Amino acid sequence: MRSQRRIWTTAAVATAAVTGVLVFQGVTGGSDPDGDGKSGADAKSAPVEADVYRTPLTTSEDGGSAALPQRSTEPFSLLGVTWTDPAAQVTGRIEARTRSAATGTWTGWLPLDTEIDGRTEAGRTGVRGTTEPRWVGPSNGVEVRVTAGNGVKAGLPAGLRLDTVDPGGSTTPLAAEPAAFAAEPAAFAAEPAAFAVEETETPSDDPSPGDETPSGTPTEEPGEETAEPSPTPTPTAESPSPTPPSPTPSRTTASPKPPSASPTPSPSTTPPLPPAPPSTAPRPPIVSRADWKADESISKEAPDYLDRVKAVFVHHTAQTNSYSCADSAAIVRGLHTYHVKSNGWKDLGYNFVVDKCGTIFEGRKGGADRAVLGAHTYGFNRDTTGIAVIGMHTDTKAASAATTSVARIAAWKLGQYKGDPAGTVMLTAGAAGGNFFGTKFAAGKEYPFQQISGHRDGFNTQCPGGSLYGQLPAVRSLAGGSVTGLTIASVTGASASGSTYYTKSNVTVGWKTTTPASFVRSYELLVGGKPVATVKGNVTSASAALPVGRHSVQVRATHQSGKTTTSAAATVVAEKTPPAFTTKPALTLRTGTVNADAVPLTLRWKATDAAALKEVRLTAPVAKTYGPTTGSASHTAKPGKATAWKMTAYDHAGNTAAASVTGSPVILQESAAKKTGKWTTKSSKSYLGGKSLSSSAKKASLTWTFTGRSASWVVSRAATSGQAYVYVDGKKVATVDLKSSATKYRDAIWTTSWASSGKHTVKIVVVGTKGRPAITTDGLVYLR
Repeated sequence: MRSQRRIWTTAAVATAAVTGVLVFQGVTGGSDPDGDGKSGADAKSAPVEADVYRTPLTTSEDGGSAALPQRSTEPFSLLGVTWTDPAAQVTGRIEARTRSAATGTWTGWLPLDTEIDGRTEAGRTGVRGTTEPRWVGPSNGVEVRVTAGNGVKAGLPAGLRLDTVDPGGSTTPLAAEPAAFAAEPAAFAAEPAAFAVEETETPSDDPSPGDETPSGTPTEEPGEETAEPSPTPTPTAESPSPTPPSPTPSRTTASPKPPSASPTPSPSTTPPLPPAPPSTAPRPPIVSRADWKADESISKEAPDYLDRVKAVFVHHTAQTNSYSCADSAAIVRGLHTYHVKSNGWKDLGYNFVVDKCGTIFEGRKGGADRAVLGAHTYGFNRDTTGIAVIGMHTDTKAASAATTSVARIAAWKLGQYKGDPAGTVMLTAGAAGGNFFGTKFAAGKEYPFQQISGHRDGFNTQCPGGSLYGQLPAVRSLAGGSVTGLTIASVTGASASGSTYYTKSNVTVGWKTTTPASFVRSYELLVGGKPVATVKGNVTSASAALPVGRHSVQVRATHQSGKTTTSAAATVVAEKTPPAFTTKPALTLRTGTVNADAVPLTLRWKATDAAALKEVRLTAPVAKTYGPTTGSASHTAKPGKATAWKMTAYDHAGNTAAASVTGSPVILQESAAKKTGKWTTKSSKSYLGGKSLSSSAKKASLTWTFTGRSASWVVSRAATSGQAYVYVDGKKVATVDLKSSATKYRDAIWTTSWASSGKHTVKIVVVGTKGRPAITTDGLVYLR
């Protein structure tokens, strides 16, 4: 473990004479008395040290450009460019390219956002102007180029310096960065000029951040700004005159300081805080500073507290979307180190940081549940909280997990002070300035803001990017709106017929919504407009027992804001009356081919229900299901065997009724008939029993006598077949033509039925049709 913090000037060591690098080596804040690499405290909970390397840029003679030629460096993962005067602005372009430590490949030129104001945390000495830091992943080489904007006579600010940060711990390489990013119009108005400058050594021209002390200049509100931003360096109480470079840089070693027992001020010097106010919204999971291993030794000053939080400003930071969420804690450590050691701020500027996976990190110390004064929105730090999303959201939307977490933390913080995330509030400008939309702010005057606003609403910046800014209405709706997309998705225990559900009594209603469960306080199941069940916001179903009758069923959702949403109604009918077979099942023989083991027949029935018949199921001798309007079906039955046909009617509520009928088909061979006239016996495997009778004699007849409820005449048919008269119980009932273009055997060509079983006779008489007088009969089938 490195137990000392070292500040190096360029003349201090031999390597600095070559590279011009200033090195800061951070400490964990714990001691290592045994020299074994472990602190006295549990090493797992120890903070992670971060290293900062500072390299001056070489400015051209005309002051219009500056550069750091391509070089190898100590390992780093985050970088930014700073300059002496925090009020000064770079109106041109600052770009860097880096070499991957994993692959050795160089990125394209990556723009560094210059829209940040270094005075965001004022009232301090040593505060520097700065770009937004950029996360580049594990790197070991860098090149920088800077150009002033067209028409900027004052050129570039003094003291330009590259700061690279190694946040400690292991980090993963980024996905490939594009060769060039689309430039933000306000920040990059000119193409970079060619760099033809010599590499020179320039010692640091600003006080060492490790030796900075709070300014003695009083301010109206701690940490707030009172000066108008200036495009050129202007000495003020918040931004002192640049310190001239020392002609003879020297090596300085800071003595190690004993670890603090707690990152918060001692109760002996700071009055105890009152209990944090409760919130109307639940607190989301937050990764504490201890858990992301903040080095509290670099942020020793006590936090400043506000009376309340009236609004939230949303930012984007780190300028890349290609990072791994496994590196988020390291990115937060890098931001913390950069804000303190490069910007010269007292601590991490943001109150909370959110990654693209939705993880929320505690930012500035002082207590996540407290109103801590941050440094995030110049002129409007007071009475606000700053939430930064890790990423570059100029043209790319933030992940839904990130915006959901932004909404959760905003709702919780505003809810502590009875704020409305979907509402507006008046904020007092702590400094003169303006915003992205051209609004000018005068110090001390009030201006209206959305309670969830973007950085660009309070400062002239593209932050939080056009895409994320466009997502803020949805964030406000999530945090403080009502539950959206609430619909009933299912009614278990009931059956739907059209838009109506039917049940005997007990149902379980399921629902869905587009609002994440974390924003829903509770759901109520309403029957007839009255709640019958209440469940938590992470539950999506509830049960109820309904009395007999017709009911309107709805779901009412209560958002964490207290606003309610009620779903469209579903009609549910509870009824216990079973259906009825108004026509009992009955069997009749039908036309078709008769086989030795299958006789064609028809099953008929009629079922009704007082509410809604769903279906009728045949359960024996075969399983079939029929719709509510079906009343008959064709089947076959084995001859000579009594078969029970069992049916059950179902209504949509689940009530049932059963009915059955039993029947036995019997085949009477032609030999069983009483004959008159001339008949000839014919033999073939195609005939029933292998034989049949044929006759061409006019008035020849066959008569069968049987006891049953249905009968069918079975014949053989061909193109030369003739006609026959059919008599039933002595009365002529039909003339049947056996002629067929296709030859058919065992064809039940004619049928008749009776309401009940009885003794009957069927007589067949040959007509003697001219040119085709012959008929062939294969017997009679009856149903008993």
